[in-house]
Amino acid sequence: MKRLYFGTDGIRGKFGGPVINASFAFQLGGAVGQWLQSTGPHASDDTVLIGRDTRGSGAVLVTAVAAGLKQAGWQVRDLGVVPTPAVSRAVKQRGAALGVMVTASHNPAEDNGIKFFNARGVKLTDKQEHAIEQALTLVSQSVGVYPQPESLSDAGPAYIAAASALLPAGALQGWRIVLDTANGATCATSPVVLRALGAEVVGIGDAPNGSNINANVGSEHPEALAARVLATGARLGVAHDGDGDRCVLCDERGGVLDGDEVLTMLATHALAQGRLVKRTLVVTVQSNLGVDAAVAAAGGQVRRTAVGDRYVSEEMLATGAMLGGESSGHVICAEVAPTGDGLVAALKVIEVMLATGRPLSELRQVLQKFPQGTLALRVKDKRPLETLPAVTAVIAELEHELGTRGRLLVRYSGTESKLRLLVEGPNDAVVAEGLARLEKAVRADLEVV
Repeated sequence: MKRLYFGTDGIRGKFGGPVINASFAFQLGGAVGQWLQSTGPHASDDTVLIGRDTRGSGAVLVTAVAAGLKQAGWQVRDLGVVPTPAVSRAVKQRGAALGVMVTASHNPAEDNGIKFFNARGVKLTDKQEHAIEQALTLVSQSVGVYPQPESLSDAGPAYIAAASALLPAGALQGWRIVLDTANGATCATSPVVLRALGAEVVGIGDAPNGSNINANVGSEHPEALAARVLATGARLGVAHDGDGDRCVLCDERGGVLDGDEVLTMLATHALAQGRLVKRTLVVTVQSNLGVDAAVAAAGGQVRRTAVGDRYVSEEMLATGAMLGGESSGHVICAEVAPTGDGLVAALKVIEVMLATGRPLSELRQVLQKFPQGTLALRVKDKRPLETLPAVTAVIAELEHELGTRGRLLVRYSGTESKLRLLVEGPNDAVVAEGLARLEKAVRADLEVV
């Protein structure tokens, strides 16, 4: 189902551009409000909750979306700067009709975006987003000064209290943890929780100024995290992205862990304890094949979805699985939170460390990755892959050559003008050669910028 504005995680773009601006945000709020009215009657109340990250453009977009929603007949409450999972949790706990998060996640500060959560705190489906886009044509754009929505200040404290209860009081006494909050929405939540549990927190990316979110810090830039862990002798490092729904970890030796390692660690530990619901881990096609091997060896199974944590969530809801996520660091522990939550993921890993008495550098060894190579090429146009002769020919050749010894994945990014390439194989040489052939084919078919 083709959508014009929505990508894999809401709508994103440069602030002040043709989409992410106050006028369009007002129109989008109105369209969402009309769509929401059409899906009634609602068991929940008539309130919509809106949060944002620390981008300077966030407040403008919040007021504009709120004005559109209010015009469509909804009451709106502004949660202020809170992590994305805090919005999801607040919607579910308060019985609100909808949640809105103004964020561009891990993107740079000049970008912003808008994503939505239903009354269960789960992201909207493709079909629902398509319906909202259809309603956009019924709402006129408006340029003007929008009134401030009424504030609701308890979402952050409630989120902190719930996260703090995941481990016993004082569980982290004597622990030193390096925490990179990406100058984003978790600056006032994650460090509070870790300190409340007794940890000494060494902060990175904890001075947001509206324009430095994700700037050489956070889950996309874990180099400083690794260096600080080694320099301070910390037990581990934790990095979030700008809106706090991702978790990238660093072990005590300075080794960075991705989402695949976190998910495999959590899944195999839960299997050993007889606690992995449905004995199933849900991941995307992006995850390494080593995840399947490790989970199978522990007595479980892996189910794969399209790239995007909301597709993971949909599969979890459909199958009853309670653990899933992406290699990028989105981890959904559904028994705690209905969406990806970087802080919850970190606390769950720490729980495993406490239960086993083993350091992170040992626990991560449960995943033995297949050799893998990736490449992201920025392209001028996203032409359908099936119309690219050189690319389709190389894909067919590589799939035949690899057989069961590996796999490849060629897909457009849902949030950026990029074509992402992935090759896994029996050794590094095969992977590098396959990736080079794919890149050459892409450059023959598309304009790479």
